[in-house]
Amino acid sequence: MTDSNQRKDVPKPVFPAAPVTYPMYDEAAIHNEQAWQTMNVHDPGIFRDDDGTYYVYSTDVQTKAKLTPGVMVRKSNDLIAWEWVGRALPGIPEHAKEETNATNLWAPDVFKHGDTYRMYYSASSFGTNGSLIGLMTARSPEGPWEDSGVAMRTKSGNPGPNAIDAQIAVDAVGSQWLLYGSFFDGIYITRLNPETGLPAEPGFGKRIAARDKATREGAVEGPYIMYHEGFRQYYLFVSYDSLFRNYNVRVGRSDFIDGPYVDFNGRRLDDIHYMPQSDVGTKLMGGYEFSEGEGWVMPGHNSVLHEGDDWYMVHHARGKSNPHWPYLHVRRIAWTPDGWPVVSPERYAGEKEQPIPSDLIAGEWEVIVHLPVADTAVVAVKARLEADGPISGTALGNGQWQLDEQSATLSLRWQDSDGATRTSTGRVLTAWDWEREVQTLVFTGLDDRGIAVWGKRTKE
Repeated sequence: MTDSNQRKDVPKPVFPAAPVTYPMYDEAAIHNEQAWQTMNVHDPGIFRDDDGTYYVYSTDVQTKAKLTPGVMVRKSNDLIAWEWVGRALPGIPEHAKEETNATNLWAPDVFKHGDTYRMYYSASSFGTNGSLIGLMTARSPEGPWEDSGVAMRTKSGNPGPNAIDAQIAVDAVGSQWLLYGSFFDGIYITRLNPETGLPAEPGFGKRIAARDKATREGAVEGPYIMYHEGFRQYYLFVSYDSLFRNYNVRVGRSDFIDGPYVDFNGRRLDDIHYMPQSDVGTKLMGGYEFSEGEGWVMPGHNSVLHEGDDWYMVHHARGKSNPHWPYLHVRRIAWTPDGWPVVSPERYAGEKEQPIPSDLIAGEWEVIVHLPVADTAVVAVKARLEADGPISGTALGNGQWQLDEQSATLSLRWQDSDGATRTSTGRVLTAWDWEREVQTLVFTGLDDRGIAVWGKRTKE
C-alpha cells in the first residue's frame, strides 16, 4: 500500500525520448563495418575520455564473415548512438601470436594514467590457459598504439590461473590493481606499478573468485571491480556458465579490493565447496524474454561506468532468435537501500533517476524473476498492481506494493508458490520500452533471498 506520509506533490517524471535504433540480424551490414554500431560487440570494455567521449573496446568477432583481428573500437557521445572507429591494432602482435597461437584478441580494457592511455588485451587459444595479457600504450584513445610489454602470462597445461580478461581496478586510495582470470583456477588480483602499468611483484597474485571445475557450472570469467564511496564497498562483477548457452552476470562485495567477496547471502565467491554452485554469487541478470519484441540470451562479460551519481553496466548479449549475433547493451545500474547494485530491465535511452508519483504505478506489469538456477531465457509473466496497493495476477498474486515517491524505492510483497512470503525492494525508473517502442516504467530489485526481480509496466 502506498505510504500516506509521502509527499503527494511529486512532479510528473521526465521520460526518455525515442532513441536511435539499429536493425538486428542485418545481413546487408556483414561486410560494412561502418554499419556495425552495436553489432559484433563481445566482451565490451567501456572508457570515458576527458572530453566526454565514450569508447568501447571489444573482442574480435565477426558474424558470418572471415574474422579480422585487431581489437574493435567504437565511440559515442551519449551511450546510445555508436560510431565505428576501426581497429586499434593492425592484427595480433607477432610475439603474442607465436606464444599463444591466438587467432583473435579478447576482452580489451583501457585505462588512462597521466597523459598515457594503456590498453590491456588478451591473447589465447580457446579452451587453454596458454595465454598472455599484453600492454599497449598511446597518446590518444584512438591510437596509434605501441607495444609496452606483457603484464601477465600463463602456460598451457600448467596449474594456476589463465591470463585473460584483464581490468585495471583502482582502490579507495588510488592504487592500481590488475584483475584477470577465467575458468582455469578462477579470478586473480595483483597490485600494479603505476609508472610501468605492469605488476609490482612477481607471481599471479591472490585468488578472489573461483568455482568447482568438476561441475558443469564451473565457469567464471570477465571480472570487473568498482568501488562505491557511499557504501564503502568494492563490487566484483563476474560472468558465470557457458558463453554459448547460459551466460549470466553475478556480483559480490567486499570491504577490501582483494577480498574476500561475498554475495547477498554471505557466500564467498571463492567457495568451491558450497553446493549447488549456481547459488553462489548474486545473479543480476541472465537470458530473458518479454511478451513482445526480441528476447535476449547469454548476457555477460560486463564493464561498469561511473559518472557522479550515475552508474551503468556495459555488456554483450545475443538475440534469442539467432544467438550467433552479439550486440552491445548499456543499462543503468540502480542501488538498493542496503547497497546492492541492480540493473534496468531495459537498455539505456537517456533516462535519469528521479521521484516517481504513486499514481503512475497502478496497471499491468510483466515480471521476470532471475532464478540462479535458470539455464534458459526467463519468460515474463503478468501481474497487476492495483491503485490502492494490492497485487494480483499470476506472478505476484495475493500481495501488496508500497512506494517511497521521493526515492522511487518500490517494495513488493507477495506469497510465493511454496507458501512463503517474499519481499522485493528496488528502484522504479523511467525507461524506453525497446520491445514495444514506447515510454514506460520499469522496476529492478532484489528479493529477500537475493534473487533479482524485474518488472515492466505495459498497460494502465
